Parts: sequence; structure tokens; C-alpha cells
Amino acid sequence: MNIHPFLWIRDTALKGTFLAAATLAIAAMLVLQSLGAPLQTPEAPAGIVSFELAGNLANSAAILASWDPAAKVSAGVNLGLDYLFIVAYVTAIGIACMLVSYHFKRNMRHWGMAGILLAWGILLAGVLDCVENYALISLLLGSQAEILPVVARFCAIPKFTLVFLGLIYVLIGSVASVLMSPGGRKSAA
Repeated sequence: MNIHPFLWIRDTALKGTFLAAATLAIAAMLVLQSLGAPLQTPEAPAGIVSFELAGNLANSAAILASWDPAAKVSAGVNLGLDYLFIVAYVTAIGIACMLVSYHFKRNMRHWGMAGILLAWGILLAGVLDCVENYALISLLLGSQAEILPVVARFCAIPKFTLVFLGLIYVLIGSVASVLMSPGGRKSAA
């Protein structure tokens, strides 16, 4: 089964698309970190991540109250730019999972299949991230709906888990791929 979320990209273009998406993801991450610096307060020690994980209206309100007007503008810009980051990281990590899975589809089918499943999981992480951002933007704009912080947290935790699993798969799979290659075995011996 080779049905993955990147079938629309030719196999010959996967590596180039990965490199472009990874470069964009890293650049966006650096910009988001810069924008997120004023969001770190005692109520939000992890900045925007604290807001994502607040879990209830009281915690969200305390975080918002700890941000001055300039920090709230930073939070809004951060959440808006995060949509670009989502497209970039979903593409980069998803394709990386696919590229690693290609090395294992003959000898280690289960490990190769894990890459395909994780590529779909990363796509799900992107959808969860979009829903989370919508909830956070609504709170930032003054909504008092008690469900919004719950939705944000409910989306954030599996999103972080899926991204972490995808990155670990790519890291372990890349190292294993090098060690299992004919040149890798010689240098490892």
C-alpha cells in the first residue's frame, strides 16, 4: 500500500519539495520564535504554547491579561503566520517520512508502512493546528466561549505528539538507512 498524502508530487520532485518546505519551515519557525518572545510572562512561561495548552477560560484569560497590547499584536501576527508554518512543516515532515519509508519498504515492510501512516498523521497534525489556531484567534479577539480553550488544548496535544513521532521516525530511519547502506556498514565496522 503506497497511498500517501503526497501522491500529487512526482517521486522525482519529492526531495526538492522537501528541501524547499524544510527551508521555509525553519525560516518561519525562526520568525515565530522572534515574534513569540514578548509572549513569555509568568502566566505564560512558554509563550504561545502556554496559551495553546491553557485548557480553560480562566487560564486563557489570565494569559491574555498578562500580555500588553503590543504582545497581543505579536500573538495575532504569530497565529496568522503560523498558517504558513503549518503548510511548510506538514509538507517537510510528511515528505521526510515518505522518503525514509521508501528505504524500508522491501526489507522492513512494517517500518516502511509506519512512514506512510506517519505522513498521514502529520497531515492530521496540520488540520489540528489550524483548528487550534482558529480557537486561539477567537479568544484573542475577545470571545468568551468556554469551549475554545478546551478545543485548543484538545488539538494541541495530539498535534505535538504526531509531530514528535514524525520527527523521531525520520531521525531513527535516516540513521538506520545510512547504517544499513553498503557504505554505512563498511564505515560502521
